Amino acid sequence: MNRKLQKVVLIDDNETTSFLNNRLLQRLELADNVLSFTNAEQAFAHFWGKQGATPDEAPELVFVDLKMPGMDGFEFLNQYNRLAPEQRQKTVMAVLTTSMHSADTTRVAQYEGVEYLAKPLTEEKMQRLLQKRFAMAS
Repeated sequence: MNRKLQKVVLIDDNETTSFLNNRLLQRLELADNVLSFTNAEQAFAHFWGKQGATPDEAPELVFVDLKMPGMDGFEFLNQYNRLAPEQRQKTVMAVLTTSMHSADTTRVAQYEGVEYLAKPLTEEKMQRLLQKRFAMAS
């Protein structure tokens, strides 16, 4: 791959899942920084919660689980959707979930530009996402 992403974020309350996804992303060497959060509210506050947050600070790719205690993936997407377009333009948002329930896929489809991936994250799924959203392939 000729270009790396600067920042990829994993948001999942399951630490084993985050660990495995982190290992996959490191093995693929597609990002300079991979940050993991077990709490969606903390992740949102970290990147978009402070006054004057610039698009430069935002991650290029975020994977968020739907089913989490506290702020779940849908609440996270709602908060994200309320941001100004210039704050959202740099980030590709991807739901990464075990849920293949039609109600969940329909609900996620209401958010413009959000990718829907079934767990587990694999190299093949990652390559398809990179080709589709970043015009990148290894």
